[in-house]
Amino acid sequence: MDKVRFGIIGLGNMGRTHTRNFIAGKVPEAQLTAVCDKNPDKLAAIKDVIGDQDVRYFDDAEDMMKSGLIDAIIIAVPHYFHPEYAIKGFEHNLHVMTEKPAGVYTRQVRQMNEAAAKTDRKFGIMFQHRGEPIYRKMHEIVSSGELGDLKRINLIFTDWYRTQAYYDSGSWRATWAGEGGGVLANQCPHSLDLWQWIVGMMPTRVSAFCHEGKWHNIEVEDDVSAYLEYPNGATCLFTTCTADAPGINRIELTGNNGRLLAEGGKLTFYKLRQGERQYNATTKEGFKAPEYDIIDVPLQGEFQWHPYILRNFCAAILRNEPLYVPGEEGIKGLTLANAIMLSSWLGKPVELPLDEDLFYDELQKRVARSSFNGKFW
Repeated sequence: MDKVRFGIIGLGNMGRTHTRNFIAGKVPEAQLTAVCDKNPDKLAAIKDVIGDQDVRYFDDAEDMMKSGLIDAIIIAVPHYFHPEYAIKGFEHNLHVMTEKPAGVYTRQVRQMNEAAAKTDRKFGIMFQHRGEPIYRKMHEIVSSGELGDLKRINLIFTDWYRTQAYYDSGSWRATWAGEGGGVLANQCPHSLDLWQWIVGMMPTRVSAFCHEGKWHNIEVEDDVSAYLEYPNGATCLFTTCTADAPGINRIELTGNNGRLLAEGGKLTFYKLRQGERQYNATTKEGFKAPEYDIIDVPLQGEFQWHPYILRNFCAAILRNEPLYVPGEEGIKGLTLANAIMLSSWLGKPVELPLDEDLFYDELQKRVARSSFNGKFW
């Protein structure tokens, strides 16, 4: 096999994006051979993108999976259905790439990961922001130990501005039954993934406040603040919102060897000349802080978006190269989102490992009174 034959499930915004990338040849080792959507209008509309390419059209995902026309699927349907179709894909011996988030609740995603573990098929998740040079370099510095043991983490992800018109564009948007959450479920999964990937560890305790419909006429959270504690003593402050203008995405990490700041496309390392703990224990000065150098960290490469992840996915299938974003890791960012929501709902801190059954029960209470009760997939 010299090319991976792909089928796309779901032809909304992301399904159309992947279709265009395949047709444009942006993933050279891939061939789009099938697309699927239950909505006949979307199937008809995608023909303008595909043109005269030899692609089969399906209105049933399992029929496509059983067709023998594909080696891998891309799942681009609403959040609740990501694990369901991934599990079916593994059952049909297909490689699986799912869009973010991994799912809505971790109990569901854990079942997906267990299904993946029973097969030798490749499993990836579309967290393409791991391909940004600034975050790749940040991950490298932290994981190498150059920053030292982490002490403090400050995260602001507010460059997600959305208007009321955006939320009004679909009755399923920003509803518990339709999306399973707001900014944490829709806009912020990429940030949650970068957070856990760069930091390299999960918290043990979460205290959070999720304001539901604070800035928009919606039933889910659009303004979130959280305080988290880590097993090594590090602490984290996290903020996200869809109403800040202008918004900003900022990651600031303080370690024993200095401070690392990613903001505005620039990475700066305020590097101590002596580790803070050693300096603190040995200096005779009472007020003088340790000296440091300001380093503008050079960044290499360009952000290549979704094709970057799909080219790697093909390389993993064809040559067993390591996956940039293993699908199983999707549960980590989702755990952060679920823990933040649960803490806010209960009005008290929650401990990790997360009580997955309690989160599911609390989510179902909100789904039961959700304004959305229609079908969208």
